[in-house]
Amino acid sequence: MPVSESFRTFVVEQLSRVIPAVRARAMFGGVGIYEGDLFFALIADDTLYLKVDDSNRPDFESRGMGPFRPYGETGEVMQYYQVAEDLLESVEDLRPWVEKAIGVARRKKRGRLRRRDT
Repeated sequence: MPVSESFRTFVVEQLSRVIPAVRARAMFGGVGIYEGDLFFALIADDTLYLKVDDSNRPDFESRGMGPFRPYGETGEVMQYYQVAEDLLESVEDLRPWVEKAIGVARRKKRGRLRRRDT
């Protein structure tokens, strides 16, 4: 899952134009992308993936974008889907996709907090 420094820099610059509080952190050979404490995206093999759930997964699937599979094509599917290159090139096109992914991360975190309180 190596990530080139140039791709990492490009992605962080593009995302920071959408959300100013973006930060990147190396993890497991890839890069985790956060807005504050919300983990909403990752970079692996010079590909950006955004967090999905039932609310935004169809958007990705309708464009033929597939899930992140850290263990190969027959391995586990994670709840992150590939971002098309044309979206990554245009901040305005990228914005709604990122905002939805942050919303997914926010709902997921809220759900975890509720479960912990019970």
